[in-house]
Amino acid sequence: MKTFDPQTTLELEAAAFRRLVAHLRTRSDVQNIDMMNLAGFCRNCLSNWMADAAHDKGLALSKDDAREIIYGMPYKDWQALHQTEASAEQKAAFDAAKPGGH
Repeated sequence: MKTFDPQTTLELEAAAFRRLVAHLRTRSDVQNIDMMNLAGFCRNCLSNWMADAAHDKGLALSKDDAREIIYGMPYKDWQALHQTEASAEQKAAFDAAKPGGH
């Protein structure tokens, strides 16, 4: 496995994360429940993980502020613009899988 010095590793991981967040912002057609059903995590998980990381460093980052970082707008605005009602099939798949990302 290729290894880099810690600072380079940190920079590469940060760049990959920023690219993931940018990609998710362009794919508003992909619903969080679909991500949870297929991958076991969603945009809300990412925002929770970011808030947890801030907390671990002694920094204050609210759930709403973390979501705004991930969504690129207030969560309620994103929901109004992009979130659709989950189908019975999506809900059943979610219940059956019990994803643990959240």
